[in-house]
Amino acid sequence: MHKSLTGEINADPRKRRYRRFLVLFLILDVIGIFLFSYYILNKAIPDKIRILVDKSQNFNLKIPIQAEIESDDVTVSQIAKSNVPAGQMHIDLNKPFQLQANKTGSYKVNLKLFGWLSIKNISLDVIDTIEVIPCGGTIGITLETDGILVLGTAEVMSKDGMNYEPALNILKTGDYIMEANNQSLSSKEELIQIIQSCDGQPVSLKVKRDSEYVTLKVQPVATATGEYKIGTWIRDDTQGIGTLTFVTTTGDYGALGHGITDVDTGLLMSVKTGGVYDAEVVNIIKGKAGQPGELSGVIHENSLSKIGSITKNTPQGIFGQIVNTSDIYKRVSNNIYNSPIPIALKQEIKTGDATILCNVEGQIKEYKISIENIDFGNKTHSKGLVIKITDERLKELTGGIVQGMSGSPIIQNGKLVGAVTHVFIRDASMGYGTFIENMLEIIQQ
Repeated sequence: MHKSLTGEINADPRKRRYRRFLVLFLILDVIGIFLFSYYILNKAIPDKIRILVDKSQNFNLKIPIQAEIESDDVTVSQIAKSNVPAGQMHIDLNKPFQLQANKTGSYKVNLKLFGWLSIKNISLDVIDTIEVIPCGGTIGITLETDGILVLGTAEVMSKDGMNYEPALNILKTGDYIMEANNQSLSSKEELIQIIQSCDGQPVSLKVKRDSEYVTLKVQPVATATGEYKIGTWIRDDTQGIGTLTFVTTTGDYGALGHGITDVDTGLLMSVKTGGVYDAEVVNIIKGKAGQPGELSGVIHENSLSKIGSITKNTPQGIFGQIVNTSDIYKRVSNNIYNSPIPIALKQEIKTGDATILCNVEGQIKEYKISIENIDFGNKTHSKGLVIKITDERLKELTGGIVQGMSGSPIIQNGKLVGAVTHVFIRDASMGYGTFIENMLEIIQQ
């Protein structure tokens, strides 16, 4: 009896610890589910919604969240409940609703989970109707960096036979060298010349790192040939082939749908000067699973063939001004869309049939695609749409989406909805696109 009682007494603390563990596990599980649900909901909600002034816009987000709009200029009606009056500022995002505003501007929308837990503020932008000329022509792109781009550091063999890495832990990949010994730099040749004339003394470098400027000193190494080197891989320009997406009636253009990044570092390149030119496709390497294809061509880099200048290189594409705005239609229009057409905002785009414009047959033609998925809350600006090439003629020519087609306009129901940006490595017939409103926002800034 004594042993049995002792065993029961000793068992109680173990049971209590087990119960505590189960309770703790349950609490952590509930917290985990809540945090995961919050992440999924937050990801599904766009940071910004745009509507056209004086036009009713339909939405069907199907998100179990309440929204409040802080403005008297925006009217709301819940489509599924006709007894909800226009002007009611509380919206159930789990049901279809309409928005309409009587003047342009930016308004704040507060989102609440369960109707009381504030989880996110988004911007409601009311804009004027926009029309642009869709293009689809192949362009040659040349870009000179703002400063000398540092790709990385390397060892240098000194005249004493030893290897040194003078720029190690001083210069970093992605740095831009703006000045050397207080002299502004416009080319890598100028930097090399200053290093050669240093006479073995440390070289002072003004470097742009992210958005800040720092001054650094590097001790050059003398080689056996008498040259001085700082052991740094650098680049100051780049060029390639892409597609012109659109031109506005005032002469602004947008192309590519994604930024120009350095091939070695993967970083967005800082633009000093650049231009887009007429280009001619001379060869097509078909894309296939695991191996993206590409367009190769000749860039006609001369003043007569210059289409425009590059003023911005952003994650949404490259932007600038057409050289001769009086020649817009002649230079960039095509036989299919030779006049401006309206743009489609995110909420107007539907999954299903659409077309793209591109030049892979010596002239701009329209090809069938399907919009497979629309991700309104995608944080990657160039991947809001998933598209699939369905045109057998285009698949026969290119295998699907290839490098050089970036920027090809996507058109649905007579409206410009976006631009092709990337190809799926595993399936060349599929790829990503960006929303056209993302590109136009850069021009309007």
